[in-house]
Amino acid sequence: MDAVYEGSPGSQLSGEALSRLMPGIGNLGGFRAAGRGEDKKLVVLYTSGEDRDWPDRLDLNTGQFVYYGDNKTPGHELHDTAPGGNRILRRVFDLLHSDVSQRSRIPPFFVFQKYPTPVSGRSVQFKGLAAPGFSGLSATSDLVAVWKTTGGHRFQNYRAVFTVLDVPVVSRAWLQDIAAGQALGPTTPTAWMDWVHSGAYRALASESTTVIRSQDQQLPDTPIKRELLGVVYEHFKEAPIAFEAFAARIFQMHDQRVIIDEITRASVDGGRDAVGRYLLGLSDDPVYAEFSLEAKCYRPASNGEGASTVGVREVSRLISRIKHRQFGVLVTTSIVGRQAYEEVREDKHPIIFFSGKDIADILTSNGFNTRELLSALLQREFPGGKHAGSGSG
Repeated sequence: MDAVYEGSPGSQLSGEALSRLMPGIGNLGGFRAAGRGEDKKLVVLYTSGEDRDWPDRLDLNTGQFVYYGDNKTPGHELHDTAPGGNRILRRVFDLLHSDVSQRSRIPPFFVFQKYPTPVSGRSVQFKGLAAPGFSGLSATSDLVAVWKTTGGHRFQNYRAVFTVLDVPVVSRAWLQDIAAGQALGPTTPTAWMDWVHSGAYRALASESTTVIRSQDQQLPDTPIKRELLGVVYEHFKEAPIAFEAFAARIFQMHDQRVIIDEITRASVDGGRDAVGRYLLGLSDDPVYAEFSLEAKCYRPASNGEGASTVGVREVSRLISRIKHRQFGVLVTTSIVGRQAYEEVREDKHPIIFFSGKDIADILTSNGFNTRELLSALLQREFPGGKHAGSGSG
């Protein structure tokens, strides 16, 4: 788990690590299956982690892995792909939701992510052994055909949900048994065996030990996301008051249970740029937690150097305005300084930080993953940016 398997020196395809690590699979594409026929022996799910249109995502807190199919451009029917990845997904999820005895025909899925090293651009990191589906998701939710539009052409692709199981080490002996057609036996990991027999997911849910994120961890991690954050900053840098409404929208994009009650006026905000409620209870029996939000449109940077940092003074201002049983939200296009971050976490103040990386991640996951789409959103819904007057945000 999380080990890096290094490819040959350079970035040539012939030097990639996966085909040597997992015999019987190919060396191209996101789906790399071993075995002939409709039912595969094993399937490798490879992700670059950089596809802005199809953002595969692993939630380390729950073990849920969202992976997109291989029909990623217009001109083909959903299952009409050369690698056959979407056909694999259709077959596997059909087996998952049919008779219980059919689970033994589902191949184990091995998740790998691109992980360039100084030695090789073809290195990969093993992210875990995965089973299709997720605890609590219905048959209508774990495999969904989603629509996309590119160049005015509509097409469909799959969005599949898997569970990364609690298997810290996959033995070579099990891989050899799988190749020999004996996926279930003495070498099989217990979590996989239990899932096949009972359908119970023993997910690898890992609580984060990172209480304070470093500056690098608060910055966008791909060129595309850095570009998106730059678009946001350029739109609002002369109009920080207009940025307040955008910051509130970002919080809503992150969680649909967020309700924004008011974007406060600069002259009377009392240190709060927006106020709202977070729905805790049922929609017909609601319980709310109130929050105050503060927005800081500060200069971002591609690394820790040159960024305008949110410091102790700004964070203390928000803390002082939080009433009993409320929490605070701070949204910035930049980063939160270490001292301010430490004081909030050590003193257990109920403050949520959204940094530049978080803004870019939320925009990407909500479909605003190109400069053109994001610019259209900003001009349509936040026209107060760019040409508006400056304020005290």
